[in-house]
Amino acid sequence: MKKIHILAGWIFLVTVTSCNDDLLESTPYGQVTSQQYWRNGDDVIAATNAIYAPLLNEDGFAHTEYTFDNCSDDMNRAGDHSDETALEMFTFDASNSHILATWSTKYEVVSRANAVLINAPKVTMDDALRNRSMGEAYFLRGFIYWRLSLIYGEVPILTEEDALAQSYNKPKATVAEVRAQAEADFQKAATLLPVSYDDTQSGRVTQGSAYGFLTKLYVYEENWAKAIEASTKVIGNAAYKLADSYNENFALTTENNPEILFSLQYETGWTTDNSPTFYHTPQAFGGWGFHEPIDDLVQEFEKGDPRRSYSIYSPGDKVVRGSQGTTTFTADMTRVTGYAFRKYTDFTESGDMSQSLNAPFLRSSDVYLLAAEAKIRSGANGDAELNIVRKRAGLTAKTGAKMADIMHERRVELAGENERHQDLMRWDKAGLLDIAAHYKIARGPYKPSRNFVKPKHYYFPLPQREVDLSNGILKQNSNY
Repeated sequence: MKKIHILAGWIFLVTVTSCNDDLLESTPYGQVTSQQYWRNGDDVIAATNAIYAPLLNEDGFAHTEYTFDNCSDDMNRAGDHSDETALEMFTFDASNSHILATWSTKYEVVSRANAVLINAPKVTMDDALRNRSMGEAYFLRGFIYWRLSLIYGEVPILTEEDALAQSYNKPKATVAEVRAQAEADFQKAATLLPVSYDDTQSGRVTQGSAYGFLTKLYVYEENWAKAIEASTKVIGNAAYKLADSYNENFALTTENNPEILFSLQYETGWTTDNSPTFYHTPQAFGGWGFHEPIDDLVQEFEKGDPRRSYSIYSPGDKVVRGSQGTTTFTADMTRVTGYAFRKYTDFTESGDMSQSLNAPFLRSSDVYLLAAEAKIRSGANGDAELNIVRKRAGLTAKTGAKMADIMHERRVELAGENERHQDLMRWDKAGLLDIAAHYKIARGPYKPSRNFVKPKHYYFPLPQREVDLSNGILKQNSNY
């Protein structure tokens, strides 16, 4: 499915669209109604496939998204780019290149999703494929609004109606409104998407993808009843069971197992060369070696927890590299910290770094832990869901688990998966910790004391270029 959907997506791009670099100048894809497109079901499927494509590039989720988690206490940026230093150290401003780049890429996804939602209902095609395509469009648009709400907070909402009216220069909506749009999109997606696919279509989003993100959204909103209800659609469905072993989520041969609710699908030769694998893999193995874990994260793992070795390369680890045999990992193979994220690295039979390894953005284990958190924070017992995750890792069960247990488990289970900084901010807003004090703590030479300013740093600034182009319509976030 990887090759099929990427190739079809590029055909769609070449034949009917041209891409610009910002929202205010973007092509109104919803207006593409020529005789050359939207003729049949194949066109709808190709257009739907094309919605996924921007997610895969450097400014989508291959690299830029991970730079926002450099802010956390888990990793060092390890690269040599000043804008990434600024993000990690909380010295960034509205001119930061990553803040601009990811905005443009995300609204590109919204634009393509709107095109499908406008045109798919008009095409004569198989109804099941139409529903699936529209479900994918709703999900991907909802996913983008969810991420926009976390990164920027208040942003413009663009829907089919705006595309039809060619109304793109809109003021910001509130965070509540943006998340309501994401919620509505996920809910629609859940009614249209299948539970699962056969192997030829693996990698497409499913009902489980939608219910998983609904669970996450409701936990962020502290709507415990809805979070628990949505989580049961994942936890109670065997189609989304946990992989037998944690490392199956990060290996080429098992990367689309049932636990993977949503991941970016990469394939060497068909997708961009700049995959998450490229940015996380040490230079000694063919990557660029950014986003290195620090010792503070390594020490968070309990003794005997296999997730440590599955997640992180540590000095002395034996690395099997296909026909090249076994290499001993050493600290000098990294740029800075002496550690690297193993979960983003795999090798071809010839021993080269493989860029076909996918990048998970939602796994069932995340949903289990969110359900446990929702129960604990609403006064119920979350042991069952928490201990299912711990049992898979071969660890002892918790009895009467508290939020401290959830905080620990999420940190080690999801290490490096772009969750930690956002988790810390939402726990701070709930009064469960003080993020400013937490980030003031120096965690070794590769994570010095940093100055997190509340409420300023809860959100990143809007790209100043977009604010300027809006002619006063788009207002900058406060404190920037």
